[in-house]
Amino acid sequence: MTINNNTISKGFIIAGLMNLSVLIFSRFFTNSTIPEFDSAVMSNFGLVMIVLWGLAYLSVAKNYVNVKWLVGVFVIEKFAYGFTWTKWILNNNVSDVYEKDLMAGLFYSVYGINDWLFFAFFLFVFLRIFRK
Repeated sequence: MTINNNTISKGFIIAGLMNLSVLIFSRFFTNSTIPEFDSAVMSNFGLVMIVLWGLAYLSVAKNYVNVKWLVGVFVIEKFAYGFTWTKWILNNNVSDVYEKDLMAGLFYSVYGINDWLFFAFFLFVFLRIFRK
């Protein structure tokens, strides 16, 4: 299967937009339910950091081939968030979040799936760049 550079660039843009969607789920950082259920990772500061990661993905969308080690950092970052979400989902009941707030429930239901998918994407891109 061959994926061209333009398609990969679109993947970086989608990754960035997915991270920026935290602005919607958090109602621009006013949704107190998200930090309530994981204050260590999903504090308002943590949510701002998610936005910054999204901006980083967007910033390299057109020149990702020139920053292979940064793409490697993206792999590690997505693994860390995916792993953290997996631990959270195994030790918490997402229905408790839904009872308090629909948007927070949706956020906790999907953020880790998103991180695992983009972990795989960034790993694919990193390995592709590294082999060249």
